[in-house]
Amino acid sequence: MEMWFSDVHTPNVKLSIRVDEQLFSANSELQRLDVLSSREFGKILVVDGDLALTEKDEFIYHEMISHVPMAVHPNVKQILVIGGGDGGVVRELVKYEGVEQIDVVEADPLLVEVCRKYFPQMACSLNDRRVSIYHEDGLKFIRSRSDAYDLIIIDSPNPFGAAEGLFTKEFYGNCFNALHEDGIMINQHESPFYDEEAFWCLRMHKRIVESFPVSRIYQAHIPSYPSGHWLFGFASKKYHPVDDLDGVRWKLLGIHTRYYLPRLHAGVFALPAYVEEMLKDVE
Repeated sequence: MEMWFSDVHTPNVKLSIRVDEQLFSANSELQRLDVLSSREFGKILVVDGDLALTEKDEFIYHEMISHVPMAVHPNVKQILVIGGGDGGVVRELVKYEGVEQIDVVEADPLLVEVCRKYFPQMACSLNDRRVSIYHEDGLKFIRSRSDAYDLIIIDSPNPFGAAEGLFTKEFYGNCFNALHEDGIMINQHESPFYDEEAFWCLRMHKRIVESFPVSRIYQAHIPSYPSGHWLFGFASKKYHPVDDLDGVRWKLLGIHTRYYLPRLHAGVFALPAYVEEMLKDVE
């Protein structure tokens, strides 16, 4: 008998992956967590029935949400990661010796423990001496911070349900206040291809533009995510994401990556015509 996991992208589209085994399943106080084993994508983390990440392509998402700002900002020392309990973003950030502090705000402690057991290639980074984990609500946490971070990465789930508060104008304003005078905020921005994700993408971008003087969108190809075309938001108090890139400085750090490279950097901000059309009325 064959077993398949289907990730619903729209009412008319699903991505189905053959599953060899269900390794874990439980309900935390916040959500349902499942870990599946597949031949094509390796282990898969499923949260509330939605595919959250796979072993095979998680590196694309985590590299692109982490290294783009790190290659622009010349001196990142204090970082806040909201979400990120799987450790993938932190794994990329601990590669930088100059980073002194990484605060991870992950509301669900069970997610962290599940990833420590089933995704150690990501979660092992959470043991770094510079990392502190706070099992708190991200919206409440950020309200109490002011002028505290060089970089904030919002590694959040979908912008509805329990995480909806992380996509409000109030939240982005609080992030602005929590950043130093030259700080950068990065967030995952959904896909522009399907109507529902495009709606949330546009809504997020409008709210971020209202809070930050510099706001741009960039992209990556992530095969397991809806449509494979995924967007990220780059918001900054000072730095331009392309003009202020220092690719030579970044390459001299000797950081190993599988997707991100400085020569790719400018290109990911060159958006397709249909995405530019979607964003044209947002100033």
